[in-house]
Amino acid sequence: MQNVVSFLNYLVCLLFVLCYSYQLFYILVSLFKKPVKYPKADKLNRFAVMICGRNEEAVIGNLIDSIKNQHYPAELIDVYVCADNCTDNTAIVARDAGAIVFERFNKEKIGKGYALNFLFKRVFETSGMDYYDGYLVFDADNLLDKRYVREMNKALNTGLVAATSYRNSKNYETNWISAGYALWFLREAKYLSNARMILGGSCAVSGTGFMISKKIIKENNGWHYYLLTEDIEFSIDTILKGYKIGYCSTAVFYDEQPEKFSVSWNQRIRWVKGYMQVFKNYGKRILHGIFGTNGFSCYDMAMNLMPAFYLSMASTVINVASFIISVIAAQGQILGVLLSLAQLISTTYSLMFLVGAITTITEWKNIKCKNWKKILYMFTFPLFIFTFIPVTIWAITFGKADWKPIKHGVQKSIQDMDKKH
Repeated sequence: MQNVVSFLNYLVCLLFVLCYSYQLFYILVSLFKKPVKYPKADKLNRFAVMICGRNEEAVIGNLIDSIKNQHYPAELIDVYVCADNCTDNTAIVARDAGAIVFERFNKEKIGKGYALNFLFKRVFETSGMDYYDGYLVFDADNLLDKRYVREMNKALNTGLVAATSYRNSKNYETNWISAGYALWFLREAKYLSNARMILGGSCAVSGTGFMISKKIIKENNGWHYYLLTEDIEFSIDTILKGYKIGYCSTAVFYDEQPEKFSVSWNQRIRWVKGYMQVFKNYGKRILHGIFGTNGFSCYDMAMNLMPAFYLSMASTVINVASFIISVIAAQGQILGVLLSLAQLISTTYSLMFLVGAITTITEWKNIKCKNWKKILYMFTFPLFIFTFIPVTIWAITFGKADWKPIKHGVQKSIQDMDKKH
């Protein structure tokens, strides 16, 4: 039994290596190559900032203030807010802060995709499709660095149809959960998006903090992505159309991360279910796309969607089943099975610790947190990653995922984030 379990564990590890070894190459690229630097802008584009929020009165004012204080001509930035099924004063707070607000009440079509499309339609009705050169999409809990729009303007001038940005955290220091999320997104920016951009591949937008050009919005006639992970759906669809999504390392924004495990659990179940939806709807086209113009980008997106979930689930089932069989059969091989499992866990922990440590060290100055906590959360980062296993198993086997709003309450301004820690 021990030999069988060890063989199966090695087989799963081998599949992981075959699928994801290129991401280790991404790390080397980001460590030894400079980020893509966009040329100085010769044109100042007009932007519409698109914000969808549900019961976000506590945080949306700070976001709008950070937009109003950009190092960019104020007359070229308009802020639009969709107060989506709100029961609080989100709309009032947003209007008082200077945003143009549209209220939406629809209990059947629930989710950010529907709210965002509603907002685009309202903007088209009031300003037309050609008034804005680009659109910036944010969640209500975000904060923008003062140079954000200026830097994204440079990216838009290169002809990109969309671009993601550097995602930092407002509440890294709270606990191991918020730090786990924050480190995950820092790693995504630095060692995925950055490397993809350097190598000429396509990035993906990730929920919030991204730019979309007038070109792609007109082509799509708005925003028609309604799956649970509408950001991934947009990314896949855009890549399959032959476009590339860029990355702007100098466009920095701050995001609020979940602090409670129950909230994190529900959110990540939605993510897993959303990835499954995207793969179901786009899987064949993605696999065919691997042999097309954006071949490697399609492969990259395919790897981000599915294999890790199922491989993690398979490994867990193999080891749990082996342990149960050993106990029932009383074959005296329980210790061997446990040792094999311990070896797998320690190897995975070491690899995830290395990824977290490299990200922490290289992004040390950007992390808004006390130094001792930065060190502590390098060790808890693998534990955060391990929690994806029960989340994945539950999502695949039992989980029912609905769009549930996450309550935000970290009331920090961009001035607070600029302070030294």
